[in-house]
Amino acid sequence: MRRPNTSSAYERRNVQLAGKAVSYTLKRSNKRRTIGLRIDDRGLTVNIPLRASEKWLSSVLHEKAEWVVATLSKWEAKKSSAPQWVDGEPILFQGETYTLRLVASLFDTPPQLNRTQLVIHTPLPHDPKAVERIVVQWYRQQALQLFVDCVAHFAPLMKVQPREVKLSSARTQWGSCTTRGTVRLNWQLIRMPLPLIDYVVIHELAHLIEMNHSAAFWHLVEKMCPDYLQLRAKLKNWTSISAG
Repeated sequence: MRRPNTSSAYERRNVQLAGKAVSYTLKRSNKRRTIGLRIDDRGLTVNIPLRASEKWLSSVLHEKAEWVVATLSKWEAKKSSAPQWVDGEPILFQGETYTLRLVASLFDTPPQLNRTQLVIHTPLPHDPKAVERIVVQWYRQQALQLFVDCVAHFAPLMKVQPREVKLSSARTQWGSCTTRGTVRLNWQLIRMPLPLIDYVVIHELAHLIEMNHSAAFWHLVEKMCPDYLQLRAKLKNWTSISAG
């Protein structure tokens, strides 16, 4: 079969991997030299060189078959538990579960968190997208304030001076740190228990001293967070996103 004479081409395919039918997107590119597999909420994407052989592609897919099937299963489980943004739904905030309460209202009242509920006043209580926008905006506001406070607490103890703290919406990282001192933290951390948030903050602040994941870096993290290995393992259980 003649391959497209273009710099890149997309194709939907199906394959049997580890006894399971798997659909994936095949992307050919003349800029690639190796075969790469990526799994996210859109499923499996396989990036290959423009003239890669079918034999090479099949070999890589079957070599990674167990990983592909296991990772896709995790994403499916995550999708099934994704918020529906309806009244009465449980939502997470700082590791605690609250009930989402939607109140029809024409007034622009900020979300209210009480002992058991997050109350949202909105003219569109039956519009999941509208509700999601309100809750996410509230999450981001709460996250930025908490992250700034956490950084202000740990930075002096670690003898570092970050230039600024920003929110991140990264799909693959809980946090990042630049050589210029900008710390970015994923707003979705606000759903997690405080010890996990503290760990990610400490992790990124340590990068202001060690811009790597060397033994010296992990020693810095351990000094501030002796149980970082347990926290790191718990963090991985939340999603496939990881700290940078």
